[in-house]
Amino acid sequence: MNIDLHNHVVPPTVLDAIRKNPERFHTSVYEKDGKTYFDVHGNPAELKPEFFNADAKVAWMDSVGMDIAGISVGPPIYFYNLSPDAGLEAAKLANDGIAQMVAAHPKRLRGLAHLPMQDPDAAITELERVVKEHKFKGIEMGTSIEGLPLADQKFRKVLKTAEQLGCFIFTHPYQCLAKGWMDQYYLSNFIGFPLDTTMMVAHLMFSGALDECPNLKILLAHGGGFVPYQIGRFVHGHKVRNEPKVNNASSPRDLLRRFYFDALTHDPMAARHLINRVGADRVVIGTDHPFDMGPDRPIEDLDKIPGLTAAEREQVCSLTARVLLRE
Repeated sequence: MNIDLHNHVVPPTVLDAIRKNPERFHTSVYEKDGKTYFDVHGNPAELKPEFFNADAKVAWMDSVGMDIAGISVGPPIYFYNLSPDAGLEAAKLANDGIAQMVAAHPKRLRGLAHLPMQDPDAAITELERVVKEHKFKGIEMGTSIEGLPLADQKFRKVLKTAEQLGCFIFTHPYQCLAKGWMDQYYLSNFIGFPLDTTMMVAHLMFSGALDECPNLKILLAHGGGFVPYQIGRFVHGHKVRNEPKVNNASSPRDLLRRFYFDALTHDPMAARHLINRVGADRVVIGTDHPFDMGPDRPIEDLDKIPGLTAAEREQVCSLTARVLLRE
Protein backbone atom coordinates (compact mmCIF):
# COMPACT_ATOMS: atom_id res chain seq x y z
CA MET A 1 0.00 0.00 0.00
CA ASN A 2 1.44 3.36 -1.10
CA ILE A 3 -0.07 6.52 0.43
CA ASP A 4 0.75 10.05 -0.76
CA LEU A 5 -0.01 12.90 1.65
CA HIS A 6 1.36 15.76 -0.48
CA ASN A 7 -0.88 15.95 -3.53
CA HIS A 8 -2.61 19.07 -4.82
CA VAL A 9 -5.93 19.94 -6.43
CA VAL A 10 -7.85 23.01 -7.57
CA PRO A 11 -11.46 21.83 -7.21
CA PRO A 12 -14.04 22.64 -9.91
CA THR A 13 -16.10 24.55 -7.35
CA VAL A 14 -13.21 27.04 -6.96
CA LEU A 15 -12.53 27.27 -10.69
CA ASP A 16 -16.18 28.04 -11.42
CA ALA A 17 -16.23 30.78 -8.80
CA ILE A 18 -13.03 32.36 -10.17
CA ARG A 19 -14.38 32.32 -13.72
CA LYS A 20 -17.60 34.03 -12.59
CA ASN A 21 -15.93 36.66 -10.42
CA PRO A 22 -12.13 36.97 -10.86
CA GLU A 23 -12.08 40.36 -9.13
CA ARG A 24 -13.43 38.90 -5.89
CA PHE A 25 -10.75 36.20 -5.78
CA HIS A 26 -7.89 38.35 -7.12
CA THR A 27 -6.92 35.77 -9.72
CA SER A 28 -8.06 34.42 -13.08
CA VAL A 29 -8.57 31.26 -15.08
CA TYR A 30 -8.30 31.50 -18.85
CA GLU A 31 -7.98 29.50 -22.07
CA LYS A 32 -5.07 29.79 -24.50
CA ASP A 33 -4.13 27.57 -27.43
CA GLY A 34 -6.56 24.91 -26.32
CA LYS A 35 -5.19 24.73 -22.77
CA THR A 36 -6.46 26.11 -19.47
CA TYR A 37 -4.24 28.28 -17.28
CA PHE A 38 -4.54 29.89 -13.89
CA ASP A 39 -2.63 32.78 -12.42
CA VAL A 40 0.13 31.89 -9.93
CA HIS A 41 1.39 35.11 -8.35
CA GLY A 42 1.41 36.81 -11.72
CA ASN A 43 2.72 33.82 -13.68
CA PRO A 44 0.61 31.45 -15.79
CA ALA A 45 0.43 27.78 -14.77
CA GLU A 46 -1.21 25.13 -16.89
CA LEU A 47 -4.29 23.70 -15.24
CA LYS A 48 -3.84 20.02 -15.98
CA PRO A 49 -6.90 17.76 -15.60
CA GLU A 50 -5.28 16.11 -12.57
CA PHE A 51 -5.84 19.38 -10.69
CA PHE A 52 -9.64 19.29 -10.94
CA ASN A 53 -10.75 15.94 -12.34
CA ALA A 54 -10.91 13.10 -9.81
CA ASP A 55 -10.82 10.45 -12.53
CA ALA A 56 -7.66 11.96 -14.01
CA LYS A 57 -6.09 12.13 -10.55
CA VAL A 58 -6.75 8.43 -9.93
CA ALA A 59 -5.54 7.52 -13.42
CA TRP A 60 -2.23 9.22 -12.63
CA MET A 61 -2.09 7.39 -9.31
CA ASP A 62 -2.57 4.10 -11.14
CA SER A 63 0.24 4.98 -13.54
CA VAL A 64 2.79 5.49 -10.73
CA GLY A 65 1.58 2.81 -8.31
CA MET A 66 -0.07 5.08 -5.74
CA ASP A 67 -2.97 3.52 -3.86
CA ILE A 68 -4.23 6.46 -1.78
CA ALA A 69 -3.68 10.22 -2.01
CA GLY A 70 -4.49 12.87 0.55
CA ILE A 71 -5.52 15.84 -1.62
CA SER A 72 -5.15 19.48 -0.61
CA VAL A 73 -5.49 22.76 -2.47
CA GLY A 74 -2.55 24.12 -4.42
CA PRO A 75 -0.81 27.02 -2.63
CA PRO A 76 -1.83 29.54 -5.35
CA ILE A 77 -5.42 29.30 -4.09
CA TYR A 78 -4.78 29.64 -0.36
CA PHE A 79 -6.50 33.06 -0.70
CA TYR A 80 -5.14 34.36 2.61
CA ASN A 81 -4.87 37.80 0.97
CA LEU A 82 -8.62 38.12 0.49
CA SER A 83 -11.07 39.87 2.79
CA PRO A 84 -12.34 37.64 5.61
CA ASP A 85 -15.71 37.05 3.96
CA ALA A 86 -14.20 36.21 0.56
CA GLY A 87 -11.59 34.02 2.26
CA LEU A 88 -14.29 32.07 4.06
CA GLU A 89 -16.29 31.68 0.85
CA ALA A 90 -13.18 30.39 -0.95
CA ALA A 91 -12.42 27.92 1.83
CA LYS A 92 -15.96 26.54 1.81
CA LEU A 93 -15.85 26.16 -1.96
CA ALA A 94 -12.49 24.39 -1.73
CA ASN A 95 -13.56 22.02 1.03
CA ASP A 96 -16.86 21.11 -0.57
CA GLY A 97 -15.10 20.63 -3.90
CA ILE A 98 -12.47 18.37 -2.34
CA ALA A 99 -15.23 16.39 -0.64
CA GLN A 100 -16.92 15.91 -4.02
CA MET A 101 -13.66 14.63 -5.54
CA VAL A 102 -13.21 12.24 -2.60
CA ALA A 103 -16.81 11.02 -2.98
CA ALA A 104 -16.06 10.11 -6.60
CA HIS A 105 -13.25 7.76 -5.47
CA PRO A 106 -13.67 7.18 -1.72
CA LYS A 107 -11.29 4.22 -1.64
CA ARG A 108 -8.49 6.18 -3.29
CA LEU A 109 -8.74 9.78 -2.10
CA ARG A 110 -8.68 11.49 1.29
CA GLY A 111 -9.48 15.16 1.82
CA LEU A 112 -7.41 17.73 3.69
CA ALA A 113 -9.26 20.86 4.78
CA HIS A 114 -8.44 24.40 3.74
CA LEU A 115 -9.08 27.19 6.27
CA PRO A 116 -9.49 30.99 6.00
CA MET A 117 -6.57 31.70 8.32
CA GLN A 118 -6.88 35.48 7.93
CA ASP A 119 -9.86 35.11 10.28
CA PRO A 120 -9.02 32.56 13.01
CA ASP A 121 -12.57 32.45 14.35
CA ALA A 122 -13.93 31.67 10.89
CA ALA A 123 -11.14 29.12 10.44
CA ILE A 124 -12.26 27.28 13.58
CA THR A 125 -15.91 27.33 12.51
CA GLU A 126 -15.01 25.97 9.06
CA LEU A 127 -12.73 23.30 10.53
CA GLU A 128 -15.50 22.09 12.83
CA ARG A 129 -17.89 22.00 9.86
CA VAL A 130 -15.68 19.93 7.57
CA VAL A 131 -14.75 17.48 10.31
CA LYS A 132 -18.45 16.94 11.03
CA GLU A 133 -19.78 16.99 7.46
CA HIS A 134 -16.87 15.60 5.42
CA LYS A 135 -14.95 13.59 8.05
CA PHE A 136 -11.64 15.21 7.08
CA LYS A 137 -8.73 14.05 9.27
CA GLY A 138 -6.14 16.61 8.20
CA ILE A 139 -5.71 20.30 7.38
CA GLU A 140 -3.38 22.10 5.01
CA MET A 141 -1.95 25.44 6.14
CA GLY A 142 0.67 27.82 4.85
CA THR A 143 3.95 27.94 6.74
CA SER A 144 3.17 31.62 7.22
CA ILE A 145 -0.01 33.65 6.85
CA GLU A 146 0.47 36.92 4.99
CA GLY A 147 3.76 37.68 6.73
CA LEU A 148 2.90 36.24 10.15
CA PRO A 149 4.47 32.97 11.33
CA LEU A 150 2.10 30.10 12.05
CA ALA A 151 3.36 30.25 15.65
CA ASP A 152 1.91 33.75 16.13
CA GLN A 153 -0.54 33.99 19.01
CA LYS A 154 -3.22 35.03 16.53
CA PHE A 155 -3.34 31.46 15.22
CA ARG A 156 -2.79 29.57 18.45
CA LYS A 157 -6.48 28.83 19.01
CA VAL A 158 -6.71 27.31 15.53
CA LEU A 159 -3.78 25.00 16.31
CA LYS A 160 -5.40 24.02 19.60
CA THR A 161 -8.73 23.29 17.90
CA ALA A 162 -6.98 21.06 15.37
CA GLU A 163 -5.30 19.23 18.24
CA GLN A 164 -8.60 18.78 20.08
CA LEU A 165 -10.28 17.42 16.95
CA GLY A 166 -7.43 14.99 16.33
CA CYS A 167 -6.51 16.51 12.96
CA PHE A 168 -2.95 16.62 11.73
CA ILE A 169 -1.71 19.76 9.98
CA PHE A 170 0.14 19.56 6.67
CA THR A 171 2.16 22.76 6.32
CA HIS A 172 3.13 23.92 2.86
CA PRO A 173 4.83 27.23 1.95
CA TYR A 174 3.28 29.58 -0.56
CA GLN A 175 5.59 32.58 -0.37
CA CYS A 176 9.09 33.22 0.89
CA LEU A 177 9.24 35.69 3.76
CA ALA A 178 13.02 36.10 3.37
CA LYS A 179 13.75 38.53 0.55
CA GLY A 180 16.84 39.40 -1.43
CA TRP A 181 18.45 37.39 -4.24
CA MET A 182 15.30 35.29 -4.49
CA ASP A 183 13.83 36.81 -7.65
CA GLN A 184 16.13 34.98 -10.08
CA TYR A 185 16.52 31.36 -11.15
CA TYR A 186 13.27 30.31 -9.39
CA LEU A 187 15.16 30.52 -6.08
CA SER A 188 11.96 31.61 -4.38
CA ASN A 189 10.95 27.96 -4.75
CA PHE A 190 14.30 26.12 -4.64
CA ILE A 191 15.55 27.98 -1.54
CA GLY A 192 12.60 30.08 -0.41
CA PHE A 193 10.11 27.27 0.17
CA PRO A 194 12.48 25.08 2.26
CA LEU A 195 13.64 28.19 4.11
CA ASP A 196 10.08 29.23 4.95
CA THR A 197 9.41 25.75 6.34
CA THR A 198 12.59 25.94 8.41
CA MET A 199 11.67 29.34 9.84
CA MET A 200 8.17 28.09 10.69
CA VAL A 201 9.62 25.12 12.58
CA ALA A 202 11.98 27.36 14.53
CA HIS A 203 9.15 29.70 15.53
CA LEU A 204 6.90 26.81 16.56
CA MET A 205 9.72 25.41 18.69
CA PHE A 206 11.03 28.57 20.36
CA SER A 207 7.64 30.29 20.82
CA GLY A 208 6.40 27.48 23.06
CA ALA A 209 3.55 26.67 20.63
CA LEU A 210 4.51 22.98 20.51
CA ASP A 211 4.63 22.82 24.30
CA GLU A 212 1.13 24.31 24.43
CA CYS A 213 -0.17 21.74 21.93
CA PRO A 214 1.55 18.53 23.08
CA ASN A 215 -0.58 16.19 20.95
CA LEU A 216 -0.65 18.20 17.71
CA LYS A 217 0.89 16.40 14.73
CA ILE A 218 2.47 18.56 12.01
CA LEU A 219 3.58 17.23 8.62
CA LEU A 220 6.28 19.19 6.79
CA ALA A 221 6.55 19.37 3.00
CA HIS A 222 9.71 19.03 0.91
CA GLY A 223 11.62 16.85 3.35
CA GLY A 224 11.23 19.38 6.16
CA GLY A 225 13.22 22.11 4.45
CA PHE A 226 16.63 22.53 6.05
CA VAL A 227 15.51 21.31 9.48
CA PRO A 228 16.84 17.70 9.38
CA TYR A 229 20.28 18.99 8.40
CA GLN A 230 20.44 22.01 10.76
CA ILE A 231 18.61 20.72 13.85
CA GLY A 232 21.93 20.43 15.66
CA ARG A 233 22.42 24.17 15.28
CA PHE A 234 18.99 24.78 16.83
CA VAL A 235 19.85 22.48 19.74
CA HIS A 236 23.26 24.08 20.34
CA GLY A 237 21.84 27.60 20.08
CA HIS A 238 19.10 26.78 22.57
CA LYS A 239 21.75 25.51 24.96
CA VAL A 240 24.20 28.42 24.80
CA ARG A 241 22.05 31.47 24.00
CA ASN A 242 19.41 33.24 26.07
CA GLU A 243 17.25 34.44 23.17
CA PRO A 244 15.63 31.06 22.35
CA LYS A 245 14.83 30.53 26.04
CA VAL A 246 12.59 33.59 26.48
CA ASN A 247 9.42 31.47 26.27
CA ASN A 248 10.78 28.58 28.35
CA ALA A 249 10.33 26.27 25.38
CA SER A 250 11.59 22.69 25.42
CA SER A 251 14.83 21.87 23.65
CA PRO A 252 14.58 21.43 19.87
CA ARG A 253 16.21 18.04 20.45
CA ASP A 254 13.03 16.90 22.22
CA LEU A 255 10.66 18.68 19.84
CA LEU A 256 12.03 17.35 16.54
CA ARG A 257 9.96 14.17 16.60
CA ARG A 258 6.80 16.21 17.08
CA PHE A 259 7.05 16.72 13.33
CA TYR A 260 6.40 14.40 10.41
CA PHE A 261 8.14 14.80 7.06
CA ASP A 262 7.45 13.89 3.47
CA ALA A 263 10.33 12.20 1.65
CA LEU A 264 10.32 14.68 -1.24
CA THR A 265 14.02 15.60 -1.18
CA HIS A 266 14.81 14.85 -4.85
CA ASP A 267 17.93 13.01 -3.72
CA PRO A 268 18.20 9.47 -2.31
CA MET A 269 21.10 10.34 0.01
CA ALA A 270 19.13 13.25 1.46
CA ALA A 271 16.14 10.98 2.00
CA ARG A 272 18.44 8.48 3.72
CA HIS A 273 19.68 11.20 6.08
CA LEU A 274 16.09 12.25 6.79
CA ILE A 275 15.09 8.72 7.78
CA ASN A 276 18.26 8.28 9.85
CA ARG A 277 17.64 11.57 11.66
CA VAL A 278 13.92 11.41 12.46
CA GLY A 279 12.99 7.73 11.98
CA ALA A 280 10.94 6.08 9.26
CA ASP A 281 7.90 6.32 11.54
CA ARG A 282 7.99 10.08 10.94
CA VAL A 283 8.31 9.98 7.14
CA VAL A 284 5.61 9.66 4.43
CA ILE A 285 5.41 9.78 0.65
CA GLY A 286 4.96 13.23 -0.89
CA THR A 287 4.63 13.81 -4.63
CA ASP A 288 3.65 17.50 -5.02
CA HIS A 289 1.55 16.31 -7.96
CA PRO A 290 0.63 17.81 -10.44
CA PHE A 291 3.18 20.64 -10.05
CA ASP A 292 6.42 20.35 -12.01
CA MET A 293 8.54 20.17 -8.84
CA GLY A 294 7.18 16.69 -8.15
CA PRO A 295 9.02 13.51 -9.17
CA ASP A 296 8.06 11.59 -12.29
CA ARG A 297 8.32 8.16 -10.62
CA PRO A 298 7.88 8.65 -6.85
CA ILE A 299 7.87 4.97 -5.85
CA GLU A 300 10.94 4.20 -7.94
CA ASP A 301 12.70 7.15 -6.29
CA LEU A 302 12.01 5.65 -2.87
CA ASP A 303 13.57 2.38 -3.97
CA LYS A 304 16.80 4.29 -4.73
CA ILE A 305 17.30 5.22 -1.05
CA PRO A 306 20.49 3.44 0.10
CA GLY A 307 19.92 0.63 2.55
CA LEU A 308 16.16 1.10 2.78
CA THR A 309 14.92 -1.88 4.76
CA ALA A 310 11.57 -3.58 4.23
CA ALA A 311 10.40 -2.28 7.61
CA GLU A 312 11.44 1.30 6.77
CA ARG A 313 9.77 1.08 3.39
CA GLU A 314 6.51 -0.07 4.93
CA GLN A 315 6.60 2.83 7.39
CA VAL A 316 7.29 5.45 4.71
CA CYS A 317 4.88 4.05 2.14
CA SER A 318 1.96 3.25 4.42
CA LEU A 319 2.14 2.93 8.19
CA THR A 320 3.16 6.48 9.08
CA ALA A 321 0.47 7.94 6.83
CA ARG A 322 -2.12 5.65 8.39
CA VAL A 323 -1.24 7.05 11.82
CA LEU A 324 -1.86 10.58 10.58
CA LEU A 325 -5.06 9.62 8.77
CA ARG A 326 -6.19 7.51 11.75
CA GLU A 327 -6.91 4.52 9.51
